[in-house]
Amino acid sequence: MNWKIPFLFAALICCVASAAENRPNIVLILSDDQAWTDYSFMGHEEIETPHLDELAENSAVFRRGYVPTALCRPSLMTLATGLYAHQNGITGNDPSPALTDGKKAGEKYDALRESMISNVDKHPTIMRLLSENGYLTHQSGKWWEGSYERGGFTDGMTRGFPEPGGRHGDDGLKIGREGMKPVFDFVDHAVSEEKPFYLWYAPFLPHTPHNPPKELFEKYKAKVESEHVARYYAMCEWFDETCGQLIDYIDEKGQKDNTLFVYISDNGWIQSVDSKKYAPRSKQSANEGGTRQPIMYSWPGVIEPGDRGNQLASSIDIVPTMLSAAGLDIPENLPGLDLMDTLKTGEETPRKEVLGEGFAHDVADVNDPEASLLYRWVVKGKWKLLLTYDGQTNRYASSHPRTEKRPQLFDLLEDPHEEKNLASENPEVVAELAKEIREWWPVTKRKVLETWE
Repeated sequence: MNWKIPFLFAALICCVASAAENRPNIVLILSDDQAWTDYSFMGHEEIETPHLDELAENSAVFRRGYVPTALCRPSLMTLATGLYAHQNGITGNDPSPALTDGKKAGEKYDALRESMISNVDKHPTIMRLLSENGYLTHQSGKWWEGSYERGGFTDGMTRGFPEPGGRHGDDGLKIGREGMKPVFDFVDHAVSEEKPFYLWYAPFLPHTPHNPPKELFEKYKAKVESEHVARYYAMCEWFDETCGQLIDYIDEKGQKDNTLFVYISDNGWIQSVDSKKYAPRSKQSANEGGTRQPIMYSWPGVIEPGDRGNQLASSIDIVPTMLSAAGLDIPENLPGLDLMDTLKTGEETPRKEVLGEGFAHDVADVNDPEASLLYRWVVKGKWKLLLTYDGQTNRYASSHPRTEKRPQLFDLLEDPHEEKNLASENPEVVAELAKEIREWWPVTKRKVLETWE
């Protein structure tokens, strides 16, 4: 027997084991309903987020980050599949009750709910791909697509539809608000098994109900006049506290240096001064208050930390980037970019534009994403073009009225809060950006609204 054969075989096994050991843990931290401005590291004058500030100091920070869709479920499905809403089939939160004579219960409505959830079976989710390749994966917090198992997680909290009360997270919504034990127990298990882990940490924070700890509410009540705003600000800090608890626990387990942390919020929220609700041009809208979100990537010793300035970023890139970090092949149909090489060097990423879409909260046709289409938009350089469409609205239409029907063009570097529409002054820019939107996703059934009603 050739003595080299067992030696080479042992060396191969050693290399494979070493590669497995070097695969990072991946922790996706998801805020729920928080504006891009509402962090102290983003310059907010009242809200304090010391733990996320520390994460930012150790991260590649993209202040001009975006989610393609400013609504919970579609935004989260993009982070699960790496696909835009019109590609993965989840454009809204629920089927429209208009499809079942106004009823949100019964066999017909449940069949529509199941039809929407079944979209998660059609795509290789990030958790399914990681689970199939040796990772332990855990779901906590918001999750709409049935049980955690259906999404491809090995472990989790959400029972999901059709279980009683299974909708957007059920038992999983306790995480953060009622302690961190399920997540900590999972980390302990993964460490004891000596396996890399993936955490989907999506607490129901700072989402309503805005019922923060009393001391946090009193702290912000002394800073602002509106109790509604004070409660929301307190919720932001409460969320930050839980992020600190999670990061510290992973550090205590000796896992921080081999963990990729990714941070983003699902969509924006501008708190109404006079009510518990959100203000216009935030959640569900295509404006910056709904779609813009800081994005952070942190991996000590691997990713070059620092503020990436005016570079654009999109949540559509998060799935391919995480797969790349784990050493896995990226499905060819994913539209996002693998950012790992540029995250490591600190160089400018290849992303030059961000594309997005907005739909009604309730889905008018579970098989046709165009039916509920309200907005499409693109950000390129300093410009943002927002087009409004004639898709069907629903009971939530008043929360994001389509008051401006004409194309909207903003210089975001000079006007980050979109106060001055420059479309009429720059028709050539509108035409160029509208062409990019059409080429991205050719829409055939809906029309752009160009005049006042």
